[in-house]
Amino acid sequence: MNEIASPGQLRLAYLRWALVTVPAIVFLGFMSGRLANSGYGNRWFDALDKPALMPPGWAFGVAWTILYVFMALAFAIVLHARGAQGRGGAIALFLVQLLLNLCWSPLFFRAHQVGSALALILILFVFVAVTTAFFWRIRRFAGVLLLPYLAWLAFASFLNYEIGRLNPDAATLVAPALRTQI
Repeated sequence: MNEIASPGQLRLAYLRWALVTVPAIVFLGFMSGRLANSGYGNRWFDALDKPALMPPGWAFGVAWTILYVFMALAFAIVLHARGAQGRGGAIALFLVQLLLNLCWSPLFFRAHQVGSALALILILFVFVAVTTAFFWRIRRFAGVLLLPYLAWLAFASFLNYEIGRLNPDAATLVAPALRTQI
């Protein structure tokens, strides 16, 4: 027996990483959005003019959940790739892009900084593109799992830009107060 670990043991080691990364990253994404009061139902956001291509509110929750799961699975693949050249750099890039990702919702939805959020998402796109290239070199499938994320970030950048264009006064927009009728 010349093997250090059997294929089954290797799969199990990957699954252990995935059992940690998937819930952790989905939870962090959920908490970022929740703490920022992101999406429809946010009075400031509801008062903004939206582009014609704006998806319904439920689509964002579905899309981000899928994207966070894909990101976490890709991250687990790279974490599992012990000894792979560039692994440390790939892990660092992933963590930086994740931090940037988690900062976008509070900047846009809580601070109402549409222009700064656009700059952040463009920086995030660059970091994700570089992370994807690093992941691709380590394990091709890990890079493939990040491609939908890149596509969504391109679309989200367009939506962010259009919201800024349609609402030049977004930072000072005062959302209508809640009314109670008796």
